[in-house]
Amino acid sequence: QVQLVESGGGLVQAGGSLRLSCAHSGRTFSRYSMGWFRQAPGKEREFVAAFSWIGSTHYANSVKGRFTVSRDNAKNTMYLQMNSLTPEDTALYYCAAATTVVDVTTISGYDYWGQGTQVTVSS
Repeated sequence: QVQLVESGGGLVQAGGSLRLSCAHSGRTFSRYSMGWFRQAPGKEREFVAAFSWIGSTHYANSVKGRFTVSRDNAKNTMYLQMNSLTPEDTALYYCAAATTVVDVTTISGYDYWGQGTQVTVSS
């Protein structure tokens, strides 16, 4: 059983930055594709970014050029560096892990989910 724990959320002003972390409890972290999703109040959960186990990165159009996903396999941790934040980025951010996902942008492709970390961007 894999456990995922997100951290790094908080309150930031528009234009600011935050760095989220996702700690993975498994011993084979490098074999997992990892993703970030977010859910704003009253909205569906949506894809943000992903780092596949083969090393490719993927981003939602809304965050391209502002967010950067990375991973440190030695530390079993994935990161999301978020710059130029806007109030529209306010949401609960989740990390997810998958061993055999075909499309890293789809929610259904992931096997494990964290509890989420809140990001609030004030205007």
